[in-house]
Amino acid sequence: MNSPSPLPSVGVVACGALSIDIARVVETRGWNVSVHPLPPLLHNHPGRIAGEVDRLLTELAPRYGTLAVAYSDCGSRGAIDEVCENHGVRRLGGDHCYDVYAGVERLRAVFESEPGTYILTDFLASSFTRTVIAELGLDRYPDLRDDYFAHYTRVVWLAGHRTPAVQAAAQAAADRIGLPLEIIDVGLTGLEAELASLISPLPLPPLNLPPS
Repeated sequence: MNSPSPLPSVGVVACGALSIDIARVVETRGWNVSVHPLPPLLHNHPGRIAGEVDRLLTELAPRYGTLAVAYSDCGSRGAIDEVCENHGVRRLGGDHCYDVYAGVERLRAVFESEPGTYILTDFLASSFTRTVIAELGLDRYPDLRDDYFAHYTRVVWLAGHRTPAVQAAAQAAADRIGLPLEIIDVGLTGLEAELASLISPLPLPPLNLPPS
């Protein structure tokens, strides 16, 4: 009789916008990690993120030897850091997930080259109608588009896992707001490295995630 698989030893409280990519990294690595996503639309209410992270960390604490938080600061103004400190856990680096995907220096160069840059990730491209258009009310009041996006000059898609479907979604999103699209293939290596540092109590092999 086969023995049951061990329960995950690490629990990751994750932003729902990152959870698919995190699950892909975990599967590729073969890590004994369980991902617990929070709703991605919390990003439209950054003041609520820390409280939800705190609640879920408290709920999960009895079940795992190690917990981690797959959020950057995400507009919480240090509140997520306070929660992490209280629970003795770590979070992803950077101010936002764009830093995680592209790297802080690379992203700084993107904004310095053209300050009016609107960033998309795979998740934002694929969910643009729901997470941006509907949330901003542009499905009901399309004339507001220029009020929201008047100061943007381009859309940059940080492609983590480029597929024809996601590329078409990114192009549609750029077209929807009337801006040209540029693509930077960032892959998932930045996210993988950040996750590896968060769950370092696990024995980690060298990074070797295949290119997207």
